[in-house]
Amino acid sequence: MKMKSFLFFLLLAFAGPVINAQKRVIQLYNGNAPGSEDWTWNEQESDQNAWNTKLAFNVSHPTLTVFLPDSSVANSGTAVVICPGGGFYALSISSEGNDVAKWLARRGVTCFVLKYRLVHVLGDDPAKEWNEGLGTKEEQDKMSADIPLAIADGKAAIAYVRAHASEYGISPDKIGIIGFSAGGTVAASAAYDYTPKNRPDFDAPIYAYMPPSLQKEIPTDAPPLFLAAATDDGLGLNANSVDLYSKWTAAKHSAELHLYAKGGHGFGMRKQNLPTDAWIDRFGDWLQQQGFTKNTETPHSQQISYMENMLNDWPNIGRYAEANKKLPPPAANEKRVVFMGNSIMDAWINSDPGYFKNNPYVDRGISGQTTPQMLVRFKEDVINLKPAVVVILAGTNDIAGNTGPATLEEIFDNIVSMAQLAKANNIRVVISSVLPAFDYPWRPGKQPAQKIITLNKMLKQYAASHSIVYLNYYDSLVDDRGGMQARYSKDGVHPTLEGYKVMEPLTDKAIDEALKRK
Repeated sequence: MKMKSFLFFLLLAFAGPVINAQKRVIQLYNGNAPGSEDWTWNEQESDQNAWNTKLAFNVSHPTLTVFLPDSSVANSGTAVVICPGGGFYALSISSEGNDVAKWLARRGVTCFVLKYRLVHVLGDDPAKEWNEGLGTKEEQDKMSADIPLAIADGKAAIAYVRAHASEYGISPDKIGIIGFSAGGTVAASAAYDYTPKNRPDFDAPIYAYMPPSLQKEIPTDAPPLFLAAATDDGLGLNANSVDLYSKWTAAKHSAELHLYAKGGHGFGMRKQNLPTDAWIDRFGDWLQQQGFTKNTETPHSQQISYMENMLNDWPNIGRYAEANKKLPPPAANEKRVVFMGNSIMDAWINSDPGYFKNNPYVDRGISGQTTPQMLVRFKEDVINLKPAVVVILAGTNDIAGNTGPATLEEIFDNIVSMAQLAKANNIRVVISSVLPAFDYPWRPGKQPAQKIITLNKMLKQYAASHSIVYLNYYDSLVDDRGGMQARYSKDGVHPTLEGYKVMEPLTDKAIDEALKRK
């Protein structure tokens, strides 16, 4: 035991330079930002919102959060301004901001996460307000008024970084900008009408909103572009990336485009077990190929990065920590239901937010997770929330081997352990079938179809013998190969909205049945 403890702390000490990236926050302007001098509202943050991610909103005083790489991995002075997206109503500050900065800082890039000016939101859920106004003239007018201010903030951020290059150990000719969705508008617009002070040396609009009306004449010394988007982008913004790429290359400027078949809009740094998960790796390759970074990712440092993630929070208890703190106890007559699971649960609330808004349902799915990870976080993400019912949907990632080999018996035991913990805390249990899958796009060749059938049989028998409701999604979704019907899934594993619409009445019925049981 002493030797294990010694090795554990040795690994922590060795990984320290990578983990402890420094950061600080600076004001982008001295005084009020030009053009919004009369804005008096205060910046806010939201963990509980229709997009189910950490958001910053009501930004009236733009800031830069600086992530400095440790000197042991610093490169030759490359810096990047990072612009999160959020429809100009909010900023997806983690997935499209800080998480990007941390990834790049581990590879020696100095990062500046920009909080640019946003539309004024009156309520506490900017995502809901954006969703409700989508396509209306009022929303278009608000966005049209804000976009020039956001673009100005992006250019001012580049100018700030260049003016303070020596202070941060940055090369003034290695300063770029990356942005996502609305932040992609900010990033892409920086490639037009620039001055020597605010010209980006490289530009990376990711699933950017950049229609022809916002594009201008391409400069003769236009920076190289890196573009990424998904064909199934729910907002149809993939066409903007194709348009930018075509115009850039027609003008004989350097551009690289990654257009993924699947991934949706707003994938950022979220793990979906799709090729889009690796877009940031392709961006890192591109930076190196363009001469902006060096290859700092040796096999040894890759191992440290992996150990860092594992040692810091292997079950990802931190994912919902803040949201759990802010969730009040159930009301007197509330029959709260927690949905515990993997990406299928994780994506549900984004695919059909109204289903959760209109019911006392709490989504605690985490993409990519396996049953041992769920079991570890079960107390924090289920028991402590004091639900009347828990719906457990798990097992497919174990069969895929996401966290290593797992037998069906081990998967079954972990699900049973979650059920036993719930019942011991007076929480009624719904055990869901594993959804059908013929193959896993991220781990092909696992041949999961028959394994899923066997595991589901084990779960059904256990539920029947222990007065637990068994929720059979499988029979309603399966095709003749043992996979998921094409009309219900685009990748054969994760349901589309149509697939969730099949699952929802089955879920409601199972919950009602569980509530009737003692």
